[in-house]
Amino acid sequence: MDMARYLVEAHVLEGRPVSELAAAHGVHRSWIYKLIARYQAGGYEALEPRSRRPRSCKHQTPIEIVEAVLRLRVSLQKEGHDAGAATIAYHLASEIDDGTGAPSVSTIWRILKREGLVVPQPQKRPHSSLTRFEADLPNEMWQTDITHWQLAHTVSTSRS
Repeated sequence: MDMARYLVEAHVLEGRPVSELAAAHGVHRSWIYKLIARYQAGGYEALEPRSRRPRSCKHQTPIEIVEAVLRLRVSLQKEGHDAGAATIAYHLASEIDDGTGAPSVSTIWRILKREGLVVPQPQKRPHSSLTRFEADLPNEMWQTDITHWQLAHTVSTSRS
């Protein structure tokens, strides 16, 4: 039996006070009152945990843009062109005239990845990224970034 059902039954069936239940189980009284109200409105089914997913997301990419990206991806592939995020962004910029503008390349890439159209290729990781630049002791390892630059010949004027 989960905690919500136990607390509701302890109050409704046994008649135990809410403040006593809250103190005994380390929960807030207002939560118990919410549980009781949910139980009275919908029975034991209403006590089941609810989704914590937000009802909306104001910064989510509109579905029209997602559909346009996927449509462009398919049409570019059929024509034999590159169908990457940068190419789609270029074509989408000329297609969208509503003032919002085309999404960024990274947004288009995320859309393609979420839809399963981007296949990860771990073999493209450079081998140099596998070796860390670190030392066990201070001054044990040094790194410099030097560019050889020839200075212009300067004429020195000496006063004699």
